Amino acid sequence: MLRTSIEINELKIFAHHGVSSQERKCGNLYSISLSLVYPAAAAAMSDNPDGTIDYSEAVEIVSFEMEQPSALIEHVAWRIRLALLKRWPKIEGGYIRLAKLAPPISADLGSAAVSLEW
Repeated sequence: MLRTSIEINELKIFAHHGVSSQERKCGNLYSISLSLVYPAAAAAMSDNPDGTIDYSEAVEIVSFEMEQPSALIEHVAWRIRLALLKRWPKIEGGYIRLAKLAPPISADLGSAAVSLEW
């Protein structure tokens, strides 16, 4: 069986998510990575883009969902998943990693993140 995925790695987006009003007002830089598993045999054999997932369109979908403020990054990741599945119902599985690159806590860490896998 051929297993194919489209990956978007470390897409950087500035957005306004967070529990505190200060986070939602000031915003933060986020890094989003995702992998979408889909049946690609027809596209691979035919060289026809109709059978694949357009990664530039996937970036647009992620960007749109990131523009909608949320208290929790879990909620943002869930919305991204739903929007991608709505656009490409043949997605068989995947993962989304959404990382806040400068969380507002007093600790030396690279990011705080949530990962969704299905």
